[in-house]
Amino acid sequence: MKRADLALAALMLVAAIAPPAPAAMPAAVGDTPVPSLSPIVKKVSPAVVNIATRGTVKDRGPQNPLLDDPFFRRFFDVPPESGPRERPFQSAGSGVIFDAKAGYIVTNAHVVENASEITVTLQDGRDVKAEVVGSDEPSDVAVLKIKSETNLVQIGLGDSSKVEVGDFVLAIGNPFGLQHTVTSGIISGLSRSGINPDGYEDFIQTDASINPGNSGGALVNLRGELIGINTAILSRSGGNIGIGFAIPVNMAHSVMDQLIKYGSVKRGQLGVSMYTVTPDIAHSLGLANAMGALVSQVVEGSAAEKAGIHTGDVITSVNGQPVKSNSELRNSIGLMRVGDKVEIGLLRDGKPLKITAIISDTSSTAQAAPAESIHKAFEGATLVDAPEGGGALVKSVEPGSAAAQSGLRNNDIIMGANRGRVTNVQQLRERAKNATVLVLEVRRGNSVIIVPLR
Repeated sequence: MKRADLALAALMLVAAIAPPAPAAMPAAVGDTPVPSLSPIVKKVSPAVVNIATRGTVKDRGPQNPLLDDPFFRRFFDVPPESGPRERPFQSAGSGVIFDAKAGYIVTNAHVVENASEITVTLQDGRDVKAEVVGSDEPSDVAVLKIKSETNLVQIGLGDSSKVEVGDFVLAIGNPFGLQHTVTSGIISGLSRSGINPDGYEDFIQTDASINPGNSGGALVNLRGELIGINTAILSRSGGNIGIGFAIPVNMAHSVMDQLIKYGSVKRGQLGVSMYTVTPDIAHSLGLANAMGALVSQVVEGSAAEKAGIHTGDVITSVNGQPVKSNSELRNSIGLMRVGDKVEIGLLRDGKPLKITAIISDTSSTAQAAPAESIHKAFEGATLVDAPEGGGALVKSVEPGSAAAQSGLRNNDIIMGANRGRVTNVQQLRERAKNATVLVLEVRRGNSVIIVPLR
C-alpha cells in the first residue's frame, strides 16, 4: 500500500506541475505514425493561383431555330437583327505557376476565353494583372504571364507517363470561388478521350473532387509533383460526381513550350484516316495483340504518302513510344511541329517495319479564305480542316446567315460533296467548283445526313 500511495503522490505532483495539453491528434498510434497530407499541401499551394476574368461575349441571337429563317421572322413580325449583341461576363478559374522567374502560369484555354481583363490572386492575397501569352483551344491549354513578383513559388513537375491507375492524388484549386481548396482521391483511369471530339485528348481520370472553378488547377501526386492540369468533369447537374479529368502534365508542358516560343501551336499532320485496332480487327488481321492504329486511308500528297505508309498498315509506335489507339497516334502527331522528323513503327502483312516521315502542314489556303468563296450557301460559316483528313469541319455558323438557312450547324463535318469524298477544305472547294447545286454528305453527332445547298 505504501508503494501505491507513493506512486499516486508522484502522479499528482506531475499533474500539478505540468500544464494541461490541448486536445490534438497524436503523432503516432502505437508505433505507427498518423498519416497527413498537410506537408504536401503546404509545399504545393503557393504555386496554385486564382484567376478572375472579365470580358464580353456575343449573344447567339434567337433561341428558337425557326427564327433563323427570314420567312418565319417576317411571319411572326420579328424585326431583323442589326447585328450580334454583346454582353459583359465575369468568371473564375485556377492556374499553376510553372516558371516563377519568368512569371509564366499555365491554365485552361476556356478559363481565359474572350477575357479582356485577367487578374491573378496569389496565395498570400496579392492581386496581379496578367496577359495571355498564347492559348490553344484543341488541347485546352493557355499560358499567362504576370509581371515580375517577389516570392513566387513554382511547382515541381512529375512525369505523367509514369502515372498508374490507383495512385493517390490531390486536386488543388478554387472551386466556386473558394480559394485553395484541396480534395483527394486516386487515379481512376488513363488515356480517356471522347470528352471533346474536336480536341487533342489523353485525359487522366480521377475521383478527387473537381468542380466549377477548379479548371486550370493542379493535380499532384504524393511527392508534391504536378501530374495534370484539372480541366473538366462528367456530370449531369454541373457538380462533382467523382468523375473528373486532367490534362497530363507532359502534354501541357509541350503545348506551353510552343505557346511561349511561337505564340501558338502550329500542328502538323501525318495525313491518314485510322481506326483503333480492336480484338476483332486484330483477329481478322492475324495480329497477336489488339494494339495500334489501322490506317484506313492515306491522303494524297500527305507526309504519310511521301513516307510510304499504305492503307492497311497498323501503326504501332511513334519515336519508339507504343501507340495503343488512334487517339494516342493523333495526340502524338498533333504535338509535333511542321517539319519535325518522326520514326513510325508499323506492321505490314504481319511484318514489322520502321519508316521516317516529315510532318507536313496539310492545311490549305481555303481555311483562311471566306467560306462564301467556296459556295454562296456557305456565307456565315467558318470552315476548317477536320483532324487527320476527316473532312471539312463547320467551326461556327452565324444565326440567320445563308449557311444557317441551308441547314448547316456548328460542329458538322462535311465528308462528301456531289458523290465525291472530301478530306479537307481544299477538296470541298474543288468539288464545289462550277457547281450550282452542292449535295453534301454531313456527319452530325453519330448520324450521317444529306444537306443540299443551292
